[in-house]
Amino acid sequence: MAHKKKNKLPLYNKKTLQKSVLEIFRKRPAQQFNYKQVAKKLSITDLRTKQLLNEVLSMLCTEGKLEEMQKGKFKFAPTKSVVTGKVVLIASGSAFVISEETEEDIYIPRKYMNRALNGDTVEVRIWARRKKRSPEGEITKIIKRNKSKFVGIVSITNDNIAFLIVTERNMPYDIFIPSRNLNGAEHGKKAVAEITEWNEHQKNPTGKIIDVLGNEGDNDAEMNAILTEFNLPYKYPEHLTALADKIPVEISKEEIKKRKDFRNVPTFTIDPEDAKDFDDALSFRKLKNGNIEVGIHIADVTHYVKEGDPIDREGYERATSVYLVDRTIPMLPEKLSNNICSLRPNEDKLTYSAVFEIDGEANIHKQWFGRTIINSDRRFNYAEAQEITETGKGDMATEITELNKLAKKLREKRFKNGSVSFERVEVKFKLDEKGKPLGVYFKEAKDSNHLIEEFMLLANKKVAEFIGKTLNKPFIYRIHDEPDIEKLHSFSRFIKQFGYDFKFKDEAEIAPNLNKLLDNVKGKAEQNMIEQLAVKSMAKAEYSADNIGHYGLAFSFYTHFTSPIRRYPDMMVHRLLTKYLNKGKPAMTNELNEKCKHASDRERLSVMAERASIKYKQAEFMKDKLGSVHNAVISGVTERGLYVEIIETKIEGMIAMRDLDDDFYIFDDDNYCIIGERKKKKYRLGDNIKIQLIGVNMQNRTLDFVPAEEF
Repeated sequence: MAHKKKNKLPLYNKKTLQKSVLEIFRKRPAQQFNYKQVAKKLSITDLRTKQLLNEVLSMLCTEGKLEEMQKGKFKFAPTKSVVTGKVVLIASGSAFVISEETEEDIYIPRKYMNRALNGDTVEVRIWARRKKRSPEGEITKIIKRNKSKFVGIVSITNDNIAFLIVTERNMPYDIFIPSRNLNGAEHGKKAVAEITEWNEHQKNPTGKIIDVLGNEGDNDAEMNAILTEFNLPYKYPEHLTALADKIPVEISKEEIKKRKDFRNVPTFTIDPEDAKDFDDALSFRKLKNGNIEVGIHIADVTHYVKEGDPIDREGYERATSVYLVDRTIPMLPEKLSNNICSLRPNEDKLTYSAVFEIDGEANIHKQWFGRTIINSDRRFNYAEAQEITETGKGDMATEITELNKLAKKLREKRFKNGSVSFERVEVKFKLDEKGKPLGVYFKEAKDSNHLIEEFMLLANKKVAEFIGKTLNKPFIYRIHDEPDIEKLHSFSRFIKQFGYDFKFKDEAEIAPNLNKLLDNVKGKAEQNMIEQLAVKSMAKAEYSADNIGHYGLAFSFYTHFTSPIRRYPDMMVHRLLTKYLNKGKPAMTNELNEKCKHASDRERLSVMAERASIKYKQAEFMKDKLGSVHNAVISGVTERGLYVEIIETKIEGMIAMRDLDDDFYIFDDDNYCIIGERKKKKYRLGDNIKIQLIGVNMQNRTLDFVPAEEF
């Protein structure tokens, strides 16, 4: 009987391999190594990682980290004494500068910061290294400020001297405000100041108040403060709103003639109940041969927003809509996002579509991409669509139940091919009309969510395959690198203590075994903690013109095509698809990568702001509950203390090491625990614990707990 050949498990992904290769050359800076010698030192035997090694060696040469002395022989390139990089401030006021030109981060003592702030792009002079210490240096030039606007509380003394007392964590200086620049701001108000001047003789920067947000604790003021902290806008420019208002709603007969007409095909949308922008719709048509034609129709934003026009430039800068606990800050003006482009029912709408002929087993027989016009018959929310999938009754029951069957088959195939099932429970707040949290509830994805998800994934995948594989043109991909094997092994060892088994002999076993584990922890107290650790062992998804596939979805080609109202990369994808369908000139990969980096950076800021808004609402919800006792699970262990998560609400806070006063506790990094030096009491990641709330810090959005006695 023939045995199926197993894929050799790669030891490295691109990031970890690059680090290991540099370490070999750094330890022996005078020595030359060829490809085979490096592979041998790293125990690389599988063909796939050997190919990756070739790529990494070439890339390190391009980046100037290695030199190719003669064909196929490489040597460590001496670090330049002056490099550029980004500032990462630490609590002491000192910083590290992260540079692509150096292997290690460069430590900058506080007195050599030279007015650089967190996130700034700077020039650094690296000092001569002393013994084995990390590289150190001084900032000699600020190339680009990360941000110039900061949030804080206005403080005006009796002598009429004013400062903005900055409340942002990564800003160690308050801003001096000359009285002429207060712009009506009163003492104690929360406001935004912009730095206007900061010369080398000034201890503090000088600035002006550009907006008064309101009173501290006011919901709008606090949400807008979070957006400012993460360098995100909270207002839409009035002149662009006025420009959008002039865009005609009417669709001309000439435009309709250019498009495939789907207005008589049954079509619907499924979105959250509170959604205002509907950017995707599905159409369903039974064909004579028994197959089904599925149309995935996406708002044709780029018909209305032309590349390079003022609204487009603003959209590019924002790159994404931002979703806080109580509001959406749209990427596009409301006239476009909620009106003209939104696929509202019983209205003719211009769309960009991916249309597939699919048989009963979810096999694709034909595909077509192009511009269309639709008229949605019905707008469903997820709960309404879910009821139809469960009962088979209601409006458009045939269309929804048939598409749901196909979605389940697509989903089954995806997981069979190695897709990973990360389905985290979403924590939501019940808010009153002023934004005050009244309660916490959880949202879990059901069949109606999966129905939409699978067809959106299908469209994204097939558009990427069409351009990247069939046409072989430069394109924008949503990529996700392979996991770090070392982290996965560490994760596997840790969860054993909870009775869970996660093993993988080869690459093909990782996804199915991880899915099995994630399914097993559902509903358990440790679910959230194990899911978070699993996510941390994975790479982060991002945009790139260099395709490496999407590991989490197990797709070789993947992009974002389906949400152009809220994501700028989707608009870029629509424009590239149009260009290539019209036999246009290929795009420049370096330009695409520059735009991809910008979109990825803005996406990260958006996610951080969303998390900060959740943390704020958690703190606000717990503010009047001082002294309350809760059942919790230890969700993190650090040198500073224990992170704990309340089981009932998934609200997280911290037990500081200083508040564990029954012993002197030592942090055990390898075993995710802290241990008492005398009594040997152990607090481990994943342990159940009873906790008492002793402090709420609204400014820092943190909760302080101590272990509680059993009640």
